[in-house]
Amino acid sequence: MRGRAKVGTLAAAVALAVVAALPGAAPVVVAGAHATTVAKSVPTLAGCPLFPANSAWRKDISHARVNPHSKAWVRSVGLSGHLHADFGSNPSYGIPYSVVPTSQPKVEVTFTAYGDESDRGPYPIPPKARIEAGSDRHVLVASRNCHVYELYGARRSGNSWRAASGAVFDLRSNKLRPAGWTSADAAGLPILPGLVRPDEIRAGHIDHALRFTVARTQRGYIHPATHQAGSTNSMSAPPMGARFRLKASFSLKGYHGAALIILRCLKKYGMFVADNGSNWFISGATYRGWNDDDLNQLKRVPGSAFQVVATARIRH
Repeated sequence: MRGRAKVGTLAAAVALAVVAALPGAAPVVVAGAHATTVAKSVPTLAGCPLFPANSAWRKDISHARVNPHSKAWVRSVGLSGHLHADFGSNPSYGIPYSVVPTSQPKVEVTFTAYGDESDRGPYPIPPKARIEAGSDRHVLVASRNCHVYELYGARRSGNSWRAASGAVFDLRSNKLRPAGWTSADAAGLPILPGLVRPDEIRAGHIDHALRFTVARTQRGYIHPATHQAGSTNSMSAPPMGARFRLKASFSLKGYHGAALIILRCLKKYGMFVADNGSNWFISGATYRGWNDDDLNQLKRVPGSAFQVVATARIRH
């Protein structure tokens, strides 16, 4: 995320009014000690700044040059496909997360499939932590100690957990995973920082890159991604970590509420290819208060409205 001025336009005010009335909250919040107060202009998670100001996640790419492979990569994902919110009011959609205090007791985690690429536990997972519906079974925890703890393929095992992989990210650092390592995400990226969250929609702006999925990726990755999960060596398919941006020329006239806020974000911060999955699917937090009609506006945005920006070299 990043800092932004208070919303001053009528359109933004209307967007705020629409989402402010939504009931409930996305995360399971466990009461506890408060983190250090940060300026309102700084994007936060669990009371902590979302990575340093010079983080790739917080970089304004609205004027970044276009990647030489942009046309091929957009074509690979689908020119005639459309953006899709992979979250909504149905509680089985989206990815849930918990916010815990620094005093949250830690529990043991046993890693299976990718244990050699996982950060050892214990992890501060609360007893009522929700597991993402579907096959990925992610468990995400944001601690007020300014760390994010994430599991993939998670299952409870008595008072402990078993998971295919796990990763811990320090929100105060830009340190990447070791080269070639996965995380709880195929790209080796953190998941939670790339979600659309209702607290940001209520604030009227999202000041960081988002995450999305594509069906076919090449065997390579671009930092801040550190892992590939590709099915081809073809340079015509995007690698993990490729950063897509909504074109400045794409008109936002007629869009409102959460959809407008998301699209503004995609023009300024873009979205990272983070996993293999359905094309153009953007990730968001599980939240019963999402307005599905509002989010469905995103389905009017074609793949041809995007381009890929040049950020760093492809690593293999």
